Amino acid sequence: MTDNRERAAQPEDLARLFVERANARDAEGMAELYAPDAVLAYPPGEATVGRDAIRAVLERLVEHAPGPFALEESLPTVHCGDLALTSTRSADNTGVRVQVTRREPDGSWLRVIDRPEIHG
Repeated sequence: MTDNRERAAQPEDLARLFVERANARDAEGMAELYAPDAVLAYPPGEATVGRDAIRAVLERLVEHAPGPFALEESLPTVHCGDLALTSTRSADNTGVRVQVTRREPDGSWLRVIDRPEIHG
C-alpha cells in the first residue's frame, strides 16, 4: 500500500475513503481499501478475488462512471472483535451495500468481503 494515503481508523471510514478515491478516479487507492485476499461480489453474479483483480474491476468502474459518486447513508456497524459488518443504503433507495471489514495489525481497517448491490 502507498503510505501517503489515509487509512481507515474505523470501519465506517472505508465508505468515505472509497467515495473520495472514486471521485478522484483513483482505482489503485480504492483497491488499497481491500485486504490482499478480499472478495468483491461484483460484477453482479460473480466473485472477484484478490486486491489485484479488484483493482482491475475498479479501474473499469471509474473509467465508465457517468458522474460523481455520492456518500450514502450509513447503517449501524456491527462489531465482533477484529471484524465489523458495515452497510449503507443505496443512494437510489433500491437496496443496501454490505461489507465485512477486518482490523489490521496496525489498527487500520480493510474490507475483506464486499457485496455492493443487494436489492430489496
